Amino acid sequence: MPQTIHGKIIYGPEAEVIEGYIVIEDGIIKEVHEKKNDSGNIIAPCFVNAHTHIGDSVCKDPALGITEGHYVRRDLSQLVQPPHGLKHRILKQTPHRKMVDAMSCSLRDMNNTGTFAFADFREGGAKGVLALKEALESSDIKARIFGRPVNYGSQHDISAELEELLQNTDGLGMSGANDIDMNILETARYKALKAGKTFAIHAGESSRDDIDKALSLDPDILIHMTQATRGDLREVAKRDIPVVICPRSNFITDVGMAPVREMLETGVKVAVGTDNVMLNSVNMFAEMEFLSKVFGIDDRQVFMMCTLMGATILGLETTGSIQEGNIAKIMIINGNSNNLTGIKDPVSGIVRRGRPDDILSVIL
Repeated sequence: MPQTIHGKIIYGPEAEVIEGYIVIEDGIIKEVHEKKNDSGNIIAPCFVNAHTHIGDSVCKDPALGITEGHYVRRDLSQLVQPPHGLKHRILKQTPHRKMVDAMSCSLRDMNNTGTFAFADFREGGAKGVLALKEALESSDIKARIFGRPVNYGSQHDISAELEELLQNTDGLGMSGANDIDMNILETARYKALKAGKTFAIHAGESSRDDIDKALSLDPDILIHMTQATRGDLREVAKRDIPVVICPRSNFITDVGMAPVREMLETGVKVAVGTDNVMLNSVNMFAEMEFLSKVFGIDDRQVFMMCTLMGATILGLETTGSIQEGNIAKIMIINGNSNNLTGIKDPVSGIVRRGRPDDILSVIL
């Protein structure tokens, strides 16, 4: 049976607001009509969380910033960098069942906060990939899984491990070029290209001295680029390499603020991720508010980076926006909630102050 939903619709690739209704049949948006109505609904495309480390769900409250009453600089390497960062030590010690259960909770949280798809840099080699796939069995969330090998320190058996990962994932998601031997990264890039899979890599997170190395690998996706110069961004735009930014994560790890305005001005395709679950929730509303209020990015641009651009970068065709023929990945938001009542522009209202409790339902 077709489903008809009335309200203010955030419509099309430009996130234009129209008043009317949509008709959904067999999971597809069949019709979008403009028509005056008195519904308080805001009909919006669901979010795409373009970069996560969902295995971190096993540890959500690490010590940050304060030790015995004194401020301590948050050290990225101590927190998350392989192979000896806090998260990697925790992941090694976590039993499989506990890992799966923790990730399942984060998947449910994504659902409840309006996210329909995410990309995960999955640690732990083949076993780590298996754990995430097991968690996904009870979820409607769409995943792009980018695996990474366990053997970071040597070439020993790396080819066989990479091939096994590529058979069971959407590609490879590597740490920065300063964390891993370039020979291993070059092998990983070659294997991904040969398999027709995505090669994604962290770059320019705490310094720019790994950016040239990352670009030499001709990656499909770059993560962070917090320390990128305008020259770096012009080169990235020229090569048409998309960048996924993680603003809240960069703030917490004290590595600075990504040059998002410069990225957009130079024509770089930009999507958004929440990064390590150890440091941040998977709540994309929080990411949008941060981008709008701290970075001063245009609200409509923020919304599109968190929806359509993420879908585009991850190859999720016919999703990410509300238009005829697209798959219905939609959240119905209560425009008359105590939080949102009185807003004039639904896009700005959602971006600047929207919360998960404003969501009436999610259609996946």
